[in-house]
Amino acid sequence: MPNPLLTLAVVLLSTAFPAAVAVPPAAAAPAAADTRRSVWHVVAPGETMAGIAAANGLRIADVGRWNQIVAPYPVHVDETLRLTPPTSRMPSWRTRVEPVSPESIGWNPLAGCPVAPADLRRVWVSYIDFRGEYHDGSIVVHSSVVARTQQAFATLFRWRFRIMVMDPQWLNLPGLIGTGTATSGYACRRVAGSRTWSQHAYGLAIDLNPLQNPEVRGTTIDPPAAARWVRRNQYLIGMVHAKGAVRALTTNGFAWGGRWQNLKDYQHFSTTDR
Repeated sequence: MPNPLLTLAVVLLSTAFPAAVAVPPAAAAPAAADTRRSVWHVVAPGETMAGIAAANGLRIADVGRWNQIVAPYPVHVDETLRLTPPTSRMPSWRTRVEPVSPESIGWNPLAGCPVAPADLRRVWVSYIDFRGEYHDGSIVVHSSVVARTQQAFATLFRWRFRIMVMDPQWLNLPGLIGTGTATSGYACRRVAGSRTWSQHAYGLAIDLNPLQNPEVRGTTIDPPAAARWVRRNQYLIGMVHAKGAVRALTTNGFAWGGRWQNLKDYQHFSTTDR
């Protein structure tokens, strides 16, 4: 049965988070920033800042300034470029690391989880959401992968890759209940349909924008509400591709489930390739 919470997420995405909208030349004239609807463009392979600016009737210097990108204006596949002036400058990326308490991760000593809370860390990182807003979000991972997790999310931020939501979800995306759409790490659970511990149970895996990057096994899509994003030759906000956002994690020691043969798990990154 489709998950109504994920169905709600699709509705929110279609109404509040436009993926890539062209700006007609007539709309490119200056206007008050607080009265204009934000318009975005997701970079596809082969595109350049100059080409994107020209196609939308904009000056490359303006697009660069709005996105805090300086000459020679490099762009990256899966990057989301703002095509209208921001109301304020994007703050700098920041990070911090904290220990976790058993209560904060729902630790149950009777569950037999393979990693103790003392071996896990909560990593706080800055990210940009689908509305282009700045947040501090957290992800729980094993202490041994803290540095590479920080480096990966720093790269995603620098590339202006958009993340739908990270914890605390109640603060970063109020009104959306449930965790099926959140970018996350540790979870004490087994691989679906088996007795094998998931790599998430060891804190060695990260799921990035699950709704936009579903697991696909034959005709089965997980989450079920993600059918819109199964076609991977499209470039929409939050989708990851081998030539784009995937590289931010793979260059930091994470293997990508989108390269698996028996199924494709586009959201999944792990240090063990499992």
